[in-house]
Amino acid sequence: MKIHPTAEVQTENIGAETSVWQHSVILKGAKIGNYCNINAFCFIENDVSIGNSVTVKCGVYIWDGVTLEDDVHIGPAVAFTNDLYPRSKHAFKLERTTIKKGASIGAHATLIPGITVGAYAMIGSGSVVTKNIPNNTLWVGNPARQIGYVCNCGNKLDDSLMCKQCNSEYRIDNNGIVFKL
Repeated sequence: MKIHPTAEVQTENIGAETSVWQHSVILKGAKIGNYCNINAFCFIENDVSIGNSVTVKCGVYIWDGVTLEDDVHIGPAVAFTNDLYPRSKHAFKLERTTIKKGASIGAHATLIPGITVGAYAMIGSGSVVTKNIPNNTLWVGNPARQIGYVCNCGNKLDDSLMCKQCNSEYRIDNNGIVFKL
């Protein structure tokens, strides 16, 4: 584990080979897996769970109620929220957000609380995500809308749902997009 001297890490729940960079703060209740990279100027609250091999880029604040599964990528300045009706000095209602395995969230995206971003989904930079995102889908805009499908390797699928990079093929069924067998 590598923790920069200017980082304030209160939790003991950090896995092997995880790096925490300059001026980041991680509160006591947070759980962070192995091989993660928490970049500079990040804040991670207590009720946060981060899986293995997760990258959190600079300037990300991860509030209570957020779960990042394994192999997730969070771009710079992504904004998580955890209260649908925020007001000063009111009854706070925590809404949970889950980012599933292998998903990528682009820089400056904003995620409304209480949603799930599906496995290997990709959210474009600056998007505002207001609803659940299915697995292997590509979303952009404000509000975010689906513009395509992505392979587990991260490349956009063509119209036949084939990845030109790794030659994986997908099909659509009642549960969404799945590998073609």
